[in-house]
Amino acid sequence: MKLFRNIVTGFVAIIALSSCGNDSSITPFRGKVKFETISVSSKLAGRIDKVYVEEGQTVKKGDTLALLNIPEVNAKLVQAEGAITSAKGQFNMASNGATVEQLNQINGQIDAGRAQLNFAQQSYNRLQAMYNDSLVTGQQLDEVKMKLDMAKANIAALEAKRSEVGKSARVEQLDQAKGQLDRAIGAKEEVLAAADEKFIIAPADMSIETISLQEGELLTPGYALFNGYKNNSVYFRFTIPESKVYDFELGKPLTIVNPYTEEEIEAKITAIKQLPGYADITSTAPLYELSESIYELKVVPTEEILQQKFYMNATILIK
Repeated sequence: MKLFRNIVTGFVAIIALSSCGNDSSITPFRGKVKFETISVSSKLAGRIDKVYVEEGQTVKKGDTLALLNIPEVNAKLVQAEGAITSAKGQFNMASNGATVEQLNQINGQIDAGRAQLNFAQQSYNRLQAMYNDSLVTGQQLDEVKMKLDMAKANIAALEAKRSEVGKSARVEQLDQAKGQLDRAIGAKEEVLAAADEKFIIAPADMSIETISLQEGELLTPGYALFNGYKNNSVYFRFTIPESKVYDFELGKPLTIVNPYTEEEIEAKITAIKQLPGYADITSTAPLYELSESIYELKVVPTEEILQQKFYMNATILIK
Protein backbone atom coordinates (compact mmCIF):
# COMPACT_ATOMS: atom_id res chain seq x y z
CA MET A 1 0.00 0.00 0.00
CA LYS A 2 2.84 2.36 0.86
CA LEU A 3 4.55 1.50 -2.43
CA PHE A 4 1.39 2.25 -4.37
CA ARG A 5 1.03 5.62 -2.61
CA ASN A 6 4.61 6.52 -3.49
CA ILE A 7 4.06 5.62 -7.14
CA VAL A 8 0.91 7.78 -7.33
CA THR A 9 2.67 10.70 -5.63
CA GLY A 10 5.59 10.47 -8.03
CA PHE A 11 3.30 10.35 -11.03
CA VAL A 12 1.44 13.47 -9.89
CA ALA A 13 4.75 15.25 -9.34
CA ILE A 14 5.94 14.38 -12.83
CA ILE A 15 2.71 15.76 -14.33
CA ALA A 16 3.02 18.96 -12.31
CA LEU A 17 6.64 19.48 -13.33
CA SER A 18 5.78 18.79 -16.94
CA SER A 19 2.96 21.36 -16.81
CA CYS A 20 5.21 23.98 -15.24
CA GLY A 21 7.83 23.30 -17.85
CA ASN A 22 5.35 23.93 -20.68
CA ASP A 23 4.17 27.24 -19.16
CA SER A 24 7.71 28.54 -18.80
CA SER A 25 8.73 27.58 -22.32
CA ILE A 26 7.39 30.73 -24.04
CA THR A 27 8.27 31.37 -27.63
CA PRO A 28 9.42 34.90 -28.53
CA PHE A 29 7.33 34.76 -31.70
CA ARG A 30 3.93 35.34 -30.16
CA GLY A 31 1.73 37.97 -31.75
CA LYS A 32 -1.71 39.54 -31.63
CA VAL A 33 -4.69 39.57 -33.97
CA LYS A 34 -5.43 43.03 -35.39
CA PHE A 35 -8.03 44.59 -37.67
CA GLU A 36 -7.97 47.74 -39.78
CA THR A 37 -9.87 50.27 -37.69
CA ILE A 38 -12.41 52.80 -39.00
CA SER A 39 -13.66 55.94 -37.25
CA VAL A 40 -16.82 57.61 -38.55
CA SER A 41 -17.47 61.26 -37.74
CA SER A 42 -19.28 64.30 -39.15
CA LYS A 43 -17.96 67.49 -40.73
CA LEU A 44 -20.77 69.56 -39.15
CA ALA A 45 -22.05 69.93 -35.65
CA GLY A 46 -25.53 68.61 -34.97
CA ARG A 47 -27.74 66.91 -32.43
CA ILE A 48 -28.13 63.16 -32.86
CA ASP A 49 -31.70 62.59 -33.96
CA LYS A 50 -31.57 58.83 -34.56
CA VAL A 51 -29.03 55.99 -34.29
CA TYR A 52 -29.84 53.08 -36.60
CA VAL A 53 -27.20 50.54 -35.54
CA GLU A 54 -26.00 48.80 -32.39
CA GLU A 55 -22.60 47.84 -31.08
CA GLY A 56 -21.44 44.56 -32.56
CA GLN A 57 -23.59 44.96 -35.67
CA THR A 58 -22.11 44.41 -39.13
CA VAL A 59 -23.02 47.00 -41.78
CA LYS A 60 -22.42 47.45 -45.50
CA LYS A 61 -20.75 50.35 -47.23
CA GLY A 62 -23.31 53.13 -47.78
CA ASP A 63 -25.62 52.08 -44.94
CA THR A 64 -27.03 54.94 -42.88
CA LEU A 65 -25.66 54.74 -39.35
CA ALA A 66 -27.25 57.81 -37.79
CA LEU A 67 -29.28 60.95 -38.55
CA LEU A 68 -28.30 64.41 -37.33
CA ASN A 69 -30.53 67.41 -36.77
CA ILE A 70 -28.78 70.50 -38.22
CA PRO A 71 -31.30 73.40 -38.18
CA GLU A 72 -28.73 75.92 -39.46
CA VAL A 73 -28.71 74.14 -42.82
CA ASN A 74 -32.39 74.86 -43.46
CA ALA A 75 -31.92 78.56 -42.68
CA LYS A 76 -28.93 78.81 -44.99
CA LEU A 77 -30.83 77.04 -47.75
CA VAL A 78 -33.60 79.67 -47.59
CA GLN A 79 -30.96 82.41 -47.77
CA ALA A 80 -29.33 80.74 -50.78
CA GLU A 81 -32.66 80.45 -52.61
CA GLY A 82 -33.32 84.16 -52.04
CA ALA A 83 -29.86 85.08 -53.32
CA ILE A 84 -30.43 83.03 -56.49
CA THR A 85 -33.80 84.71 -57.15
CA SER A 86 -32.26 88.17 -56.76
CA ALA A 87 -29.24 87.31 -58.93
CA LYS A 88 -31.49 85.87 -61.67
CA GLY A 89 -33.50 89.10 -61.73
CA GLN A 90 -30.35 91.21 -62.06
CA PHE A 91 -28.99 88.98 -64.82
CA ASN A 92 -32.26 88.98 -66.78
CA MET A 93 -32.51 92.76 -66.51
CA ALA A 94 -28.96 93.14 -67.81
CA SER A 95 -29.56 90.64 -70.63
CA ASN A 96 -32.97 91.79 -71.84
CA GLY A 97 -32.64 95.54 -71.51
CA ALA A 98 -35.71 97.73 -70.84
CA THR A 99 -39.12 96.31 -70.03
CA VAL A 100 -42.17 96.71 -72.29
CA GLU A 101 -43.55 99.41 -69.98
CA GLN A 102 -40.33 101.41 -70.22
CA LEU A 103 -40.32 101.17 -74.03
CA ASN A 104 -43.98 102.22 -74.19
CA GLN A 105 -43.23 105.25 -72.02
CA ILE A 106 -40.35 106.33 -74.25
CA ASN A 107 -42.45 105.80 -77.40
CA GLY A 108 -45.13 108.05 -75.91
CA GLN A 109 -42.55 110.75 -75.28
CA ILE A 110 -41.36 110.45 -78.88
CA ASP A 111 -44.92 110.79 -80.20
CA ALA A 112 -45.42 113.93 -78.10
CA GLY A 113 -42.11 115.29 -79.34
CA ARG A 114 -43.05 114.68 -82.94
CA ALA A 115 -46.32 116.55 -82.43
CA GLN A 116 -44.35 119.49 -81.05
CA LEU A 117 -41.94 119.19 -83.98
CA ASN A 118 -44.84 119.30 -86.51
CA PHE A 119 -46.33 122.35 -84.81
CA ALA A 120 -42.94 124.09 -84.76
CA GLN A 121 -42.38 123.23 -88.42
CA GLN A 122 -45.78 124.63 -89.43
CA SER A 123 -45.21 127.79 -87.39
CA TYR A 124 -41.84 128.25 -89.00
CA ASN A 125 -43.30 127.81 -92.52
CA ARG A 126 -46.01 130.44 -91.86
CA LEU A 127 -43.56 132.96 -90.41
CA GLN A 128 -41.16 132.28 -93.28
CA ALA A 129 -43.89 133.35 -95.78
CA MET A 130 -44.80 136.35 -93.69
CA TYR A 131 -41.15 137.29 -93.40
CA ASN A 132 -40.83 137.14 -97.18
CA ASP A 133 -43.75 139.57 -97.36
CA SER A 134 -42.10 141.78 -94.73
CA LEU A 135 -44.96 141.19 -92.32
CA VAL A 136 -42.75 139.99 -89.41
CA THR A 137 -39.29 140.85 -88.30
CA GLY A 138 -36.24 138.63 -88.60
CA GLN A 139 -36.09 138.26 -84.83
CA GLN A 140 -39.55 136.73 -84.74
CA LEU A 141 -38.55 134.26 -87.45
CA ASP A 142 -35.39 133.35 -85.55
CA GLU A 143 -37.37 132.62 -82.39
CA VAL A 144 -39.66 130.21 -84.22
CA LYS A 145 -36.68 128.55 -85.92
CA MET A 146 -35.04 128.04 -82.51
CA LYS A 147 -38.15 126.25 -81.25
CA LEU A 148 -38.09 124.09 -84.39
CA ASP A 149 -34.45 123.12 -83.79
CA MET A 150 -35.18 122.32 -80.14
CA ALA A 151 -38.06 120.03 -81.16
CA LYS A 152 -35.79 118.22 -83.62
CA ALA A 153 -33.07 117.79 -80.95
CA ASN A 154 -35.64 116.45 -78.46
CA ILE A 155 -36.81 113.83 -80.96
CA ALA A 156 -33.24 112.77 -81.69
CA ALA A 157 -32.49 112.40 -77.95
CA LEU A 158 -35.61 110.32 -77.30
CA GLU A 159 -34.90 108.02 -80.26
CA ALA A 160 -31.31 107.53 -79.02
CA LYS A 161 -32.63 106.67 -75.55
CA ARG A 162 -35.08 104.14 -76.99
CA SER A 163 -32.30 102.52 -78.96
CA GLU A 164 -30.11 102.30 -75.85
CA VAL A 165 -32.69 100.77 -73.52
CA GLY A 166 -33.80 98.37 -76.24
CA LYS A 167 -30.38 96.73 -76.16
CA SER A 168 -28.88 94.59 -73.38
CA ALA A 169 -26.38 96.01 -70.92
CA ARG A 170 -22.67 96.32 -71.54
CA VAL A 171 -20.53 93.19 -71.56
CA GLU A 172 -18.96 94.13 -68.22
CA GLN A 173 -22.38 94.51 -66.60
CA LEU A 174 -23.49 91.15 -68.00
CA ASP A 175 -20.36 89.48 -66.66
CA GLN A 176 -20.93 91.03 -63.25
CA ALA A 177 -24.56 89.87 -63.14
CA LYS A 178 -23.56 86.39 -64.32
CA GLY A 179 -20.88 86.20 -61.65
CA GLN A 180 -23.37 87.09 -58.92
CA LEU A 181 -25.74 84.39 -60.19
CA ASP A 182 -22.99 81.76 -60.27
CA ARG A 183 -21.92 82.69 -56.75
CA ALA A 184 -25.50 82.33 -55.50
CA ILE A 185 -25.86 78.94 -57.19
CA GLY A 186 -22.53 77.84 -55.70
CA ALA A 187 -23.71 78.88 -52.24
CA LYS A 188 -26.82 76.75 -52.69
CA GLU A 189 -24.75 73.74 -53.79
CA GLU A 190 -22.60 74.18 -50.70
CA VAL A 191 -25.68 74.20 -48.48
CA LEU A 192 -27.07 71.10 -50.21
CA ALA A 193 -23.76 69.32 -49.68
CA ALA A 194 -23.91 70.30 -46.02
CA ALA A 195 -27.47 68.98 -45.84
CA ASP A 196 -26.21 65.56 -46.91
CA GLU A 197 -23.93 65.58 -43.87
CA LYS A 198 -26.95 65.03 -41.63
CA PHE A 199 -26.76 61.40 -42.71
CA ILE A 200 -23.84 59.51 -41.15
CA ILE A 201 -22.91 56.88 -43.75
CA ALA A 202 -20.75 53.78 -43.36
CA PRO A 203 -17.59 54.32 -45.48
CA ALA A 204 -16.93 50.59 -45.89
CA ASP A 205 -18.15 47.16 -44.91
CA MET A 206 -17.44 47.15 -41.19
CA SER A 207 -18.46 45.95 -37.77
CA ILE A 208 -19.57 48.56 -35.23
CA GLU A 209 -17.41 48.24 -32.14
CA THR A 210 -18.34 51.33 -30.12
CA ILE A 211 -20.95 54.12 -30.31
CA SER A 212 -19.68 57.20 -28.52
CA LEU A 213 -22.91 59.21 -28.12
CA GLN A 214 -26.60 58.56 -27.67
CA GLU A 215 -29.69 60.08 -29.27
CA GLY A 216 -30.24 63.68 -28.21
CA GLU A 217 -26.57 64.38 -27.54
CA LEU A 218 -24.57 66.96 -29.49
CA LEU A 219 -22.01 65.74 -32.03
CA THR A 220 -19.14 68.14 -32.73
CA PRO A 221 -17.24 68.21 -36.04
CA GLY A 222 -14.53 65.56 -36.31
CA TYR A 223 -15.61 63.68 -33.17
CA ALA A 224 -15.78 59.92 -33.83
CA LEU A 225 -19.37 58.82 -33.32
CA PHE A 226 -18.70 55.25 -34.45
CA ASN A 227 -15.56 53.15 -34.14
CA GLY A 228 -15.25 49.75 -35.74
CA TYR A 229 -13.25 47.31 -37.77
CA LYS A 230 -13.20 46.90 -41.52
CA ASN A 231 -14.49 43.53 -42.61
CA ASN A 232 -11.97 40.98 -43.90
CA SER A 233 -9.07 43.18 -42.81
CA VAL A 234 -7.46 40.86 -40.27
CA TYR A 235 -3.69 40.88 -39.90
CA PHE A 236 -1.19 39.81 -37.27
CA ARG A 237 1.28 41.95 -35.37
CA PHE A 238 4.47 40.54 -33.91
CA THR A 239 7.15 42.41 -31.99
CA ILE A 240 10.63 41.10 -32.62
CA PRO A 241 13.88 42.09 -30.87
CA GLU A 242 16.80 43.33 -32.90
CA SER A 243 18.71 40.08 -32.40
CA LYS A 244 15.88 38.12 -34.09
CA VAL A 245 14.69 40.51 -36.77
CA TYR A 246 17.30 39.30 -39.26
CA ASP A 247 15.54 35.93 -39.32
CA PHE A 248 12.67 37.60 -41.19
CA GLU A 249 12.34 39.45 -44.49
CA LEU A 250 9.60 41.13 -46.51
CA GLY A 251 7.45 38.71 -48.47
CA LYS A 252 8.65 35.73 -46.45
CA PRO A 253 5.88 33.09 -46.12
CA LEU A 254 4.92 32.05 -42.62
CA THR A 255 2.54 29.59 -41.04
CA ILE A 256 0.43 31.15 -38.29
CA VAL A 257 -1.19 28.98 -35.62
CA ASN A 258 -4.15 29.73 -33.39
CA PRO A 259 -3.05 28.13 -30.07
CA TYR A 260 -6.63 27.60 -28.93
CA THR A 261 -8.24 26.15 -32.05
CA GLU A 262 -4.98 24.77 -33.49
CA GLU A 263 -6.01 26.12 -36.90
CA GLU A 264 -3.12 26.99 -39.21
CA ILE A 265 -3.07 29.98 -41.57
CA GLU A 266 -0.68 30.63 -44.43
CA ALA A 267 0.56 34.21 -44.37
CA LYS A 268 3.43 36.47 -45.40
CA ILE A 269 5.31 39.45 -44.00
CA THR A 270 4.23 42.73 -45.60
CA ALA A 271 6.05 45.26 -43.41
CA ILE A 272 8.95 45.45 -40.96
CA LYS A 273 9.32 48.69 -39.04
CA GLN A 274 11.10 49.88 -35.94
CA LEU A 275 8.94 50.77 -32.98
CA PRO A 276 9.57 53.77 -30.72
CA GLY A 277 11.46 53.08 -27.53
CA TYR A 278 8.30 53.41 -25.45
CA ALA A 279 6.29 50.97 -27.61
CA ASP A 280 4.57 48.04 -25.94
CA ILE A 281 5.78 44.51 -26.61
CA THR A 282 3.19 42.12 -27.99
CA SER A 283 4.73 38.96 -26.57
CA THR A 284 3.72 38.13 -23.02
CA ALA A 285 7.30 37.31 -21.99
CA PRO A 286 9.65 38.62 -24.72
CA LEU A 287 13.20 37.37 -24.83
CA TYR A 288 15.24 40.47 -25.61
CA GLU A 289 17.91 42.64 -24.08
CA LEU A 290 17.01 46.10 -22.79
CA SER A 291 19.53 47.68 -25.14
CA GLU A 292 17.99 46.11 -28.24
CA SER A 293 15.73 47.96 -30.66
CA ILE A 294 12.26 46.52 -31.13
CA TYR A 295 10.67 45.89 -34.53
CA GLU A 296 7.15 45.13 -35.61
CA LEU A 297 6.21 42.54 -38.20
CA LYS A 298 2.95 43.01 -40.03
CA VAL A 299 1.79 39.63 -41.31
CA VAL A 300 -1.27 39.21 -43.53
CA PRO A 301 -3.03 35.99 -44.55
CA THR A 302 -2.42 34.68 -48.07
CA GLU A 303 -5.40 32.30 -48.08
CA GLU A 304 -9.15 32.53 -47.61
CA ILE A 305 -9.94 32.72 -43.90
CA LEU A 306 -13.61 33.73 -43.93
CA GLN A 307 -14.64 30.60 -42.04
CA GLN A 308 -12.24 31.24 -39.17
CA LYS A 309 -13.08 33.44 -36.21
CA PHE A 310 -10.66 36.06 -34.93
CA TYR A 311 -10.94 38.39 -31.99
CA MET A 312 -9.09 41.64 -31.52
CA ASN A 313 -5.81 41.22 -29.59
CA ALA A 314 -6.17 37.43 -29.37
CA THR A 315 -2.84 35.56 -29.19
CA ILE A 316 -1.41 34.05 -32.36
CA LEU A 317 1.82 32.06 -32.90
CA ILE A 318 4.34 31.60 -35.66
CA LYS A 319 4.79 27.91 -36.35
